[in-house]
Amino acid sequence: MMMIRALVAALCATAAALQSPMRQPLAGSRFASGRALVGSSTPARRHASSRKHLAPLAPRRPTTLAAATTDDDDGDVKRTLALLLAAQFVLFVGVGAVIPVIPIFAKAIGLSSAASGVVISAPAVALLLLARPAGVVADRARKPAMIGGMLAIAVADLGTACAAGLWTLVAARVGLGAGRCFSESAERGMLADLGDKAPSFRGRALAAQQAAAAVGIAVGAPVGGLVVEAYGERAAFLCVTAAAVATAALYGFLPETAGGAARDDAAPSEAAWPLLLEDPRWRGLAAAECGARFGFAAKIASVPVVAADVLPGGVAGAGALVSAAGLAGLVGAPAGGFLADRFGARATAVGAGGAAGAALAATPAALALDDPAAPFSLLIVLWSACVAAQGPAAQATAQRLAPRGGEAEALALPRAAGDAVYIVAPVCLGLVADARIAPGAELALAGAATALGAAALGALRGEDPAR
Repeated sequence: MMMIRALVAALCATAAALQSPMRQPLAGSRFASGRALVGSSTPARRHASSRKHLAPLAPRRPTTLAAATTDDDDGDVKRTLALLLAAQFVLFVGVGAVIPVIPIFAKAIGLSSAASGVVISAPAVALLLLARPAGVVADRARKPAMIGGMLAIAVADLGTACAAGLWTLVAARVGLGAGRCFSESAERGMLADLGDKAPSFRGRALAAQQAAAAVGIAVGAPVGGLVVEAYGERAAFLCVTAAAVATAALYGFLPETAGGAARDDAAPSEAAWPLLLEDPRWRGLAAAECGARFGFAAKIASVPVVAADVLPGGVAGAGALVSAAGLAGLVGAPAGGFLADRFGARATAVGAGGAAGAALAATPAALALDDPAAPFSLLIVLWSACVAAQGPAAQATAQRLAPRGGEAEALALPRAAGDAVYIVAPVCLGLVADARIAPGAELALAGAATALGAAALGALRGEDPAR
């Protein structure tokens, strides 16, 4: 309990430190009106011919609303970011409780590693199919998408807890993906709105959000292990249901930050994905996200199973490792945000992604040792720190490239590419695990994919976005 209190205190201190320099305002409806004055796209600009839309894909320029800055406005910025971080922390406590459980629950109801991979990848189907529609909806208004998505997540995890076989389980996880798609699109859009108010601290604000998630997972993972030991695997999914309902309630207190301008869906948009993909920087971001998703798939599908075999305590030991990885993310995320703001978002994302891939690729060597517990755990912790540093750097790069007024839609592009890969990644990892090529071979595959994605981000270059 003292450890949990210390983690929460550290998160609050980090959020306060990140917010103090943010002097530009966010004030409910005043944010929307100010944005309309300086940043929102007019119909003529947004719906010109598709070739003329290539020019607006230049990097986002910081905007200022100096005339509207007051102490009350500055307080609105701080309260909005703090409340968003608090809600994310609550959600990821529940998510952390279920991370070590999913593959173990699948095995408990008689599924093979490959079938378990199908269950794990099921949310990615909905995430892929709904990515662009969810982005369009989230660009109209952030809060309804965030709240509705959270409630859908709550229902889906309740359905998971009640599932009795493969197809009912898959259906529940597809519902989870649908809820995540809308909520995450709107959350990314809101973070982009806040980043517009403090461009020089964009990376650190994104890092604070990722740190909130890391702390939540670190707190929730051991709790999930204890819940499973006491009440069985199904009870862990009820933790997510409760956390999602609480998060939806907290989201209700957030201000609306989207401009809410009318949009003609039949006209071409600056954020249309085919136009974005003509820019090599967006292709690089998509490739990096695809590579990183192999690592995240391994975290869910492979790491808990391997950890339960090699660490003392079985499921509880796996939960402790996931918790330690979350703590490593708490260190890596702020470091990645600082490095992105100081040295450049692209360079940080490339370097951190390469290091994360190398850590996973080295796990078979660790598992071949006589006592693999410590080296295996260290490599997983190192991977978690590096991938946590990569996240805010890649997201900051995407935010700076996203066309104004279409942030959520544009930011959904790399995520959709990753979701497409995530549909097959857990299945591929499960097939490699079932083949028993070597202990940890599936983790090495995930590491190679992560490193290749980071290399593609470095190679596919254009004009670097303004820092």
